[in-house]
Amino acid sequence: MIHVSLLICTRDRGVSLDRTLASITRAAAAFEGLEVVLVDNGSSDDTPARLAAWRDRQRFAVTLVDEPRPGLARARNAGLARARGRIVALTDDDCVLDSGYFTMLVARFADVPAPVVIGGRIRLGDPADLPVTIKLEDHAMVAPADGFPGGFVMGANLAFTRDVVARVGPFDERFGAGAPFRAAEDTDFLFRAMGHGIPVRYEPHFTILHHHGRRSPEALRALLTGYAFGDGALYAKHLFADRRIARVLGRDVGDAVAGLWHGRPVFPTIRFFHLFRLKALVRGFVFYGLCALRPRNDASVGR
Repeated sequence: MIHVSLLICTRDRGVSLDRTLASITRAAAAFEGLEVVLVDNGSSDDTPARLAAWRDRQRFAVTLVDEPRPGLARARNAGLARARGRIVALTDDDCVLDSGYFTMLVARFADVPAPVVIGGRIRLGDPADLPVTIKLEDHAMVAPADGFPGGFVMGANLAFTRDVVARVGPFDERFGAGAPFRAAEDTDFLFRAMGHGIPVRYEPHFTILHHHGRRSPEALRALLTGYAFGDGALYAKHLFADRRIARVLGRDVGDAVAGLWHGRPVFPTIRFFHLFRLKALVRGFVFYGLCALRPRNDASVGR
């Protein structure tokens, strides 16, 4: 019986992918009921050969999926269509699983009723990388049902029961890396889950290390710009259908105004961070509106 489906999407990470795959093998050594679904999202390097070679060495089920059309959300949807586990866990191709990852993951889901979404701890994999895209709290938390889940848990270490997908629908393929709105595919999924009354929790007990490789101020600005751009598009998508958006948008504007006068620096290399974020939010918001006015030939996903 498959208890956990681990889903990883990858693109052109052949050189560093072995580190991620090796960590899965270690974590699965004392765990039964695992399948791994690996989606190659149009790699041009030796990723397909590396994935196939690793699959052939494992004692658990490994499914390789080819999704050549770019986009993280699209790749995740292709993987979800093949996942069979009661619990679906997501991580990224630059992450390393803790050796007790699967055992601790299943234990967290044993104590809560389904459907539920649970995110885990994300530690920095390399001390030379900037301390971003990490989640370090050492205590369990539950996201406020009427709040906004951005940053509460993250797609690099996220899991949910399969019935969440049945209720919420797939990831919106317009969001995320490689798609028009750049980011926020995980936040949009979580936001819709909460709108359906599905709890979103954080548990620090199942952990991954994130080797994201960003070390310069320019890389940080690009990352945070993309996140805010995606959030702005998400705001536009849900603005007229969900009153939570008006509240969070008002908070962003208030933070930007307050930050001009007495706000403490969030990042030393970004002056007036909240204003910086608001500008990118507005660009994402406007871009979503412009895209909505264009005729679309593809089917809607994650609406």
